[in-house]
Amino acid sequence: MSEIQRPGALYQQVAAAIRAAILSGEFAPDSLLPSEAQLMARYGVSRPTVRNAIAALRAEGLIDVRHGKGSFVRSSGHPVLTIERRISRTTEGTFVMPNGDIWQEAEQPSTYRTRTTKDTGRLLQLDEEEALFGCDRLLIDPSTGTRVMHRTLIPFEVAEAVPLLGKEPCKPPAAIYRVLTTAGYTLSWTETVRAHMPLPDERTTLRLPDATPVLHVARTAHGTDDSPLFLEELRFGADRAELAYRITADEQPARRPRG
Repeated sequence: MSEIQRPGALYQQVAAAIRAAILSGEFAPDSLLPSEAQLMARYGVSRPTVRNAIAALRAEGLIDVRHGKGSFVRSSGHPVLTIERRISRTTEGTFVMPNGDIWQEAEQPSTYRTRTTKDTGRLLQLDEEEALFGCDRLLIDPSTGTRVMHRTLIPFEVAEAVPLLGKEPCKPPAAIYRVLTTAGYTLSWTETVRAHMPLPDERTTLRLPDATPVLHVARTAHGTDDSPLFLEELRFGADRAELAYRITADEQPARRPRG
């Protein structure tokens, strides 16, 4: 018996003891924790205290509670999928992105009209409430089960300049890049990555376990004058995938001779 005798909230003491057992390896990753009755006996506390301790550890992301099965220690392993973020262009002028052929669409893409928010307006250098074409996809990697929420946003002014995008705004990103370059644009890209705790629809759609943040990747395609043309967003569970980048050194502009 490891009866708790330290001062402080009792459930916090029990949570600290279980946490220590997890971190020491006594309770291994993916293993089933002892039952409530066993934890009550081990620490000499009541059932409500054990339940509050489990709830605290669940909120920390150390354990998963699987209904009808019990509480399991979360895996501390690496994400199961690496998403390469490179863009390549073939001699025929088409664009190729690693991982582009692994995704399966779990449902029909949804095309709609929407408006810029504070965040998307900032990335597209537009005011809020500017008109956009949107396309949402739910993608799944069949080999790992990783789910990704994919969104593309095209400003109306870009669709007016390139009419094909207004007629078919739900093309895959590589196809949109080809349409833009055919229309005479020279493309470059910027990308940002941030994390946030999931909204209810994200948690449900991505099937996230407790206390799992979402990685939100936003890639903006820029035109010849560096003006944003097109925004692509990915959202997925941080426990399922990681991002990989190839970084090269840019050439510094030539210095002007001093007169």
